[in-house]
Amino acid sequence: MTDPNLATTAQGQIDAVTRTVVRSDKDITDAGSTIRTVAALRQDYATGIDDLWDACTAPGRLVRWFAPVNGDLRLAGTYQVEGNAGGTIKRCDAPTGFDVTWEFGGEVSELSVRLESLGAGHSRLVLEHSADVDLGRWQAFGPGAVGIGWDLGLLGLAHHLANSGAAPAQDTDWAQTEQAQRFMSDSSRRWADASIDAGTPEELARESEMRTTAFYLGTGAPEA
Repeated sequence: MTDPNLATTAQGQIDAVTRTVVRSDKDITDAGSTIRTVAALRQDYATGIDDLWDACTAPGRLVRWFAPVNGDLRLAGTYQVEGNAGGTIKRCDAPTGFDVTWEFGGEVSELSVRLESLGAGHSRLVLEHSADVDLGRWQAFGPGAVGIGWDLGLLGLAHHLANSGAAPAQDTDWAQTEQAQRFMSDSSRRWADASIDAGTPEELARESEMRTTAFYLGTGAPEA
């Protein structure tokens, strides 16, 4: 099933998101070391903060653009994203944001979502994914390893907000299109740009971009 509205949303989505990277201890070079990283995304939407909050927290809407989310969805409760991460809700301040642990594959990181009213039916979302990352993994794949997934998530959110009656993005065959491949490649490049801005040497950032793009597209890549 194709959705022309999703394709239209995707056309401007890469430029609609601002991406930043923060990494601690940029001078660490010892193998096996761990560095603190933050991958952040910001996007403005033509909807009020209450609607944006509802889209980001109501299970009936999350399934439309993100994935089924189950659990005890309240402060100190737990949640589980179907087929993905789960964790504990550490902060829940409607309608301005929430913090959760993001637990997947035996690793624990932190996810923070902040919402801001921009007035006149507009609002802003800032998502920050913070983690302690093995230096070798960071050098191999960079922030795009997590950032591309969140770019795809925000694409789904933008599509949902602009076309609330549309089928969930994950139920379409858009992911198999050439446009989807370009979207992921462009996202990977933008995350490499943000990594360079954060102090990563350009050559290393571009090598990481190549590996991460290859992973998402299912193609071959140079060895790390």
